Amino acid sequence: MGAVSRRSFLRLSPSKALFEVERFRSEPRRLALAREVTRPTLVLGSTQPTELVDPDALRRRGVELARRRGGGGAVYLEPARQLWLDAWIPRDDPLWVADVSAAAEWVGAWWVDTLARQGQSGFDVHSGRSFPGEFGDLVCFAGRGPGEVFHGGRKVVGLSQWRAREGALFSSCAYVRWDAKPLLELFSADERVREELDRGVNRLAVGLAELDPAVGGLRGVLDDLLGSFSSLGAT
Repeated sequence: MGAVSRRSFLRLSPSKALFEVERFRSEPRRLALAREVTRPTLVLGSTQPTELVDPDALRRRGVELARRRGGGGAVYLEPARQLWLDAWIPRDDPLWVADVSAAAEWVGAWWVDTLARQGQSGFDVHSGRSFPGEFGDLVCFAGRGPGEVFHGGRKVVGLSQWRAREGALFSSCAYVRWDAKPLLELFSADERVREELDRGVNRLAVGLAELDPAVGGLRGVLDDLLGSFSSLGAT
């Protein structure tokens, strides 16, 4: 069925290596990795221009700038402030789906089933095409994409995918607490625009610790996700 790294909690420096996806192409079996940054990092989607970012703000706050190969809006990462997992699915794996719109739905189900085992309910997984809405092209957690998880209409798990001839890489992320301001303060925009964005974006997502009831024991969630990965799609 495949291999899984149950405790490969990578604490790499937020350099190019952390977002380098080509190395997954040589993996013949499925692989899941929990990821972490060691300093604040702003991650742009594959098509977002760097002109969105204020370089002075990056320097003042000591934030690393990176770019992922998957599309969508920007994501802001800080040490121990989110659960971030990469999952590689080769083309001969039972979880492989050729349809891009449907290919990530298993990721959302994986998270929902895991959270259900933690006593959480009321989630839904977005299916079909992406709907960026007013802010989703700018901020990942402001849009709706296939496989992403929502609770009461607010995004809990964001997701991007990168596809290659050999398979697909799915990157999923859930914040402990959602706050758009640290991300928006890095954009090249005046204060009035940032305040408008903050009002619009903050209502569109929610962190795991902000749910009612709150998700406790985040390490347990992570261990459950990684522990169940190898059996996903088994018949």
